[in-house]
Amino acid sequence: MLRTVELIALSAFFVFTIADDSTLENPIVEAPVGKIRGSILTSRLGRKIYSFRSVRYAEPPVGQQRFQIAISAKNWNETYDATEEGPACSTLSKTPISEDCLRLNVYTTKLPSKNAKGGNFKGRPVLVFLHPGGFYIFSGQYRFFGPEYIMDKDIVLVTLNYRLGTLGFISTGDSLAPGNLGLKDQVVALRWIQKNIAAFGGDPNSVTISGYSVGSISVLLHMLSPMSKGLFHRAIAMSGSHILLEPLPTEQKHLAKKQAELLGCPTDTTGSMLICLKSKPVESFTETMSRFFEWYGDPILIWSAVVEPEVQGVERFLTAQPIDLIREGKIHEVPLIIGITEGEFGGVVTGKRILELSQSSSPVSGIERLVKEGNTSIFDTLNTRWNTIAPISFMYERDTPRSKYISQELRRFYFGDQPISRESYDGISQIYADSVIIFPVHRAAQLIANNNKLPVYFYKFSYKGHFSFATWNDTTPYGPPVHHDDLQYLFYMSAIFPYFNSSDPEIQMVERYTAMWANFVHTGEPIPNNDEMFNNVKWERFTKENDKYLNIDLHPTMKQGIFPERMALWERLFPLPPSPHSIDYQKSQ
Repeated sequence: MLRTVELIALSAFFVFTIADDSTLENPIVEAPVGKIRGSILTSRLGRKIYSFRSVRYAEPPVGQQRFQIAISAKNWNETYDATEEGPACSTLSKTPISEDCLRLNVYTTKLPSKNAKGGNFKGRPVLVFLHPGGFYIFSGQYRFFGPEYIMDKDIVLVTLNYRLGTLGFISTGDSLAPGNLGLKDQVVALRWIQKNIAAFGGDPNSVTISGYSVGSISVLLHMLSPMSKGLFHRAIAMSGSHILLEPLPTEQKHLAKKQAELLGCPTDTTGSMLICLKSKPVESFTETMSRFFEWYGDPILIWSAVVEPEVQGVERFLTAQPIDLIREGKIHEVPLIIGITEGEFGGVVTGKRILELSQSSSPVSGIERLVKEGNTSIFDTLNTRWNTIAPISFMYERDTPRSKYISQELRRFYFGDQPISRESYDGISQIYADSVIIFPVHRAAQLIANNNKLPVYFYKFSYKGHFSFATWNDTTPYGPPVHHDDLQYLFYMSAIFPYFNSSDPEIQMVERYTAMWANFVHTGEPIPNNDEMFNNVKWERFTKENDKYLNIDLHPTMKQGIFPERMALWERLFPLPPSPHSIDYQKSQ
């Protein structure tokens, strides 16, 4: 596999591109896959960005190819038009969608001006971003993740789509649908990048994969996947963990059957079910998506990665539980940034806000929004059915004595002896934040740091700007920054937030946040030594013992202990399973 990656990377240097990148308005690059025509954007500081949008990296997974592993895009003879936005894969949105959605966007400010053979052009490091959205919404489109801020740094940026919902994560636990199609799409994209990115001025030997929420889950899974070996060299995992409260499933047959029932398909055999599902229009999957939620918009995560069965002739993306793979040292050792926002799912109308902006009519945000809005029936339900609802919303085992015990312990810790009411909002917010994001991310960081020779850098994003995903009206955001809030300082999210100009106070955070990430992409260290922009702070590596993290604000500082009392509760309620191997996995730092 490593030899294959080396050959792909080597072939990427034998490309011809345009002659003079300073004069082009519609640049054309010639990559191994074929010629590609782009367009021009302008960065915040006035740099010319060569934009290539909706470039196909895989053949359309349509017809009989639905529910199959994506096939790399065939070479084309005509010049490919990459000047406009393409469709999304999203299955919970009224925006234009298509199964022909396996596309990526490439943004660069420097194209090689002559034959790159022989090392005449030194490629820039590449940042690949995997979008959030619960594996059922969002995309890598420009309107969500515009390059105008981050491209003031000398990097090449790639954003991409991958299949979502049933189309991307159906798993029946057998050879017909072993699972993880959306994650395997990402692998196909990473292989495409290895082969073609030099044509855009990128260095295939310096690729950083980054992601947010389920994009972060994806990043951490790539660090364990044999399919991803050699395809990246650094990793940034933002507000999402592959180690949740319960082990990953080996199949999600119940979701496949539910989808079949919703679309009038038989469920007696996997074969007949898939044949029927392949015949349904893509819109039918979108229209039934909201029916998968069990209680308002919960659980927040419906589909997940699965530990795949062995199928002859089929590459497995995930071969065992993440915890076991990490403990066994089966991890791609690369420098890692991992972290959270201070509020995470606290205050979240995130799902509601995203869906409104995506022109969808289905609520996602769950009980938090209802509590905040003072919905009186919700309090009665939470008080009388807490032991039933808590496992659904916070995603742990159900209908067992242990489940009941966990639910009662959580209620006692976050609400005391008081009934749940409008005044309980902070407790609800913290349970969401801790169960879905903060505790899983903290646990993942501890495990990886103890089993990775290269550094792990932990952060908590605490900067509060004027705009937030948790805005209850146009002017009053929830207290601390919440899930997705920090993305607005890396990308111009034109569908959601305004463009920050030099007079806006947020610009200071844009400059700092993009600098941290770009420094890491270039060097593997997020903050240079003795840098006045960061108050000369040294971002110390994280270990389980020191629990040190960088508090990211306009004046970043090193701190110790992520919500220690809250984390201790979750550690007690969800202890790590014993290691199946009697060896010491601690590594000297």
